[in-house]
Amino acid sequence: MLRNKNIIIGVSGSIAAYKSAFLIRLLIKAGANVKVIMTPASLDFITPLTLSTLSKNPVLVNFAKDNSGEWNNHVEFGIWADAIVIAPASANTIAKMAGGICDNLLLATYLSSRCKVYIAPAMDLDMYKHPATTANLNLLKSFGNIIINPENGELASGLVGEGRMAEPETIVSFLENEFSAKLPFSKKKVLVTAGPTYEAIDPVRFIGNHSSGKMGFAIAEEFAKQGADVTLVCGPTNLVTTNKNIKRIDITSAEELYVASTKVFASCDIAVLSAAVADYKPTVTANQKIKKTANSKTIDLIPTKDTLAELGRLKKSNQLLIGFALETENELENAKAKIKKKNLDLIVLNSLNDKGAGFKNETNKISIINKHNKILNFELKNKSEVAKDIIAEILKLKSKNK
Repeated sequence: MLRNKNIIIGVSGSIAAYKSAFLIRLLIKAGANVKVIMTPASLDFITPLTLSTLSKNPVLVNFAKDNSGEWNNHVEFGIWADAIVIAPASANTIAKMAGGICDNLLLATYLSSRCKVYIAPAMDLDMYKHPATTANLNLLKSFGNIIINPENGELASGLVGEGRMAEPETIVSFLENEFSAKLPFSKKKVLVTAGPTYEAIDPVRFIGNHSSGKMGFAIAEEFAKQGADVTLVCGPTNLVTTNKNIKRIDITSAEELYVASTKVFASCDIAVLSAAVADYKPTVTANQKIKKTANSKTIDLIPTKDTLAELGRLKKSNQLLIGFALETENELENAKAKIKKKNLDLIVLNSLNDKGAGFKNETNKISIINKHNKILNFELKNKSEVAKDIIAEILKLKSKNK
């Protein structure tokens, strides 16, 4: 949820400043872009070098850049940020924020910001409970700022009580929940299938296809970026997922894909079946490798289970089902027939006759057709961009179905 988010960490004068280093490290690990602004008082507790090394950006303290005649533009910082997190926020900094005092770069950036501001107080229990601090925090809340409440525990003074800055892991989790709640597919469960299936002839040979799984993986990653809880059922592939909101189920055969997908689908809001499933499998699978002889061999084939058709049969009114059609002839006619036959809401059509489309390529060229036969044609694009186009149409459909 924090990947590519621009986050400013504000560090004020508190013994809890050491926790900022751990917080920055976790944010970087989560994929965020981090810039650090320190108050002059915070320099007594942690060095800019430490935070610069962890954030991979210069740490800012003063309005003017040293001996350069240039200045640190607090307005630009405020525009750049998707969130400002002041952690630790001392009683002094909280009071200045509440009063609109602007005597350092962090406060100037705060007053210029257009994004959400998160405040993680850190101070001794008596300071935290003082009526002045309580009033200041309430005033900051009324301005739209969000307080990440301190924790109860041992304090630097030796006292035990409320006032410890929230742990870095707690703050990161808080931010992830905040960002995910704003995403279009937040709290939605999505099933995506990807890759080929292999139908065993004997222990070393199989019936399969050239699918790499790249299109399905791109769809799963994009759904996860947009807040969905994704289950990816994928056939044999060397691809890996990067988003922790993707649960991966590896399968080999059409039968295994059928079992996994029908089990997951009952609790899903949306299913996108992009796997290239073998339509037939051998009637009998040999236990040992079939030896080559001078004679011809015949393999009897039977149809595999049709996962897409079964999900279409099981589909409830509050669920969306999207299928794929890879065709070599009569593309539109075959795709339109598949929508009706399998009770789909949308079908994504691509043709092997289009250069750069289909299996193994980094690109794809698609048309999206709805159940009213409305057709949207798209240009050849990278598969990650194609995934965005597909999900944008699903979002429109989801909005209409509310």
